[in-house]
Amino acid sequence: MMKLVSWNVNGVRAIMKKEFQKNVADMAPDVFCLQENKAQLEDAKTALSVMDDYHSYINYSKARKGYSGTAILSKTEPINVEHDMGVEEHDQEGRIVMAEFEEFQLVNVYTPNSGSGLKRLDYRQEWDAAFLDYLKKLEKNKPVVVCGDLNVAHTEMDIARPKSNYNKSAGYTQAEIDGLERHLNAGFVDSFRALNPDEVKYSYWNQMFKSRERNVGWRIDYFLVNQSLMEKVNKAEIHNEYYGSDHCPVSITADLK
Repeated sequence: MMKLVSWNVNGVRAIMKKEFQKNVADMAPDVFCLQENKAQLEDAKTALSVMDDYHSYINYSKARKGYSGTAILSKTEPINVEHDMGVEEHDQEGRIVMAEFEEFQLVNVYTPNSGSGLKRLDYRQEWDAAFLDYLKKLEKNKPVVVCGDLNVAHTEMDIARPKSNYNKSAGYTQAEIDGLERHLNAGFVDSFRALNPDEVKYSYWNQMFKSRERNVGWRIDYFLVNQSLMEKVNKAEIHNEYYGSDHCPVSITADLK
C-alpha cells in the first residue's frame, strides 16, 4: 500500500517550527505534497533539507516573492517531474508540481483563490478550464491523481455556513462549484466523499475568527482520483489532529505500487 498526504502549510519556513517533522513522521507518507510554501526556491530547499528521507521537487512563484508555491516530497524517485501546465499566464505563481510514478501521475496543485470581493473570480474560471485541459492531456499517458488545496467547497456538507457564504465568499460561488463539477464529470472522483459519504469534516478554518476552536470550517483540500484508480483506494482521511497551519493534512491510502 502507498500513503499520499497533502497539506497546505501556509508557509513552509513557519511550519517547520511547529512540530512539522514529528507530524510527518507520525503520518509516515510515501509521498507528501505541500501547498502555499510562501518561499522562493533556495529558501524552500533549505527549509525542506531536514526531510532527508525524501527526494524533494519544488515550484515557486516567479511573479511575486514569498507567495504561493508547491512541493512534492517522495521516498521513491519519480520517473519524471514537471512544473506548471505549459500555459504562460497560469505558470507564474508556482502552483503545480507533477510527479510520474509507475502506475500513475500525481499532480499537486494550489488553485488560485478568487480573492476578496471575488476580484479574481474571472481568472479563477479561466484557470479551472485550463487545468482540466492539462489533466486530460496527462491522462493520455497514464491515470492521474490530483491533490491539493482546490479552494472550493463542493456542497453544503463541505462548509459550516453555506447560506451566508454562497455566491458571496471566495471558494463557495456557483462558478467555482461548477468548475469542480466539470472535473468530476470528466472522470475524477472526490475520494474522501466517495469513501465517507455522510461524514462532515473540514480541512480549513479562518484564523481571524478562531474558527478552528468552533469548527466553523471548509473542506477545500482534496484527493481527486481517476475513476480507473478509485477501486485501489481503500482509505481517504482528513487529519484534524494535526496543527501548524490554517489547513490540516488530507490523505489517501491506496494500492498504487
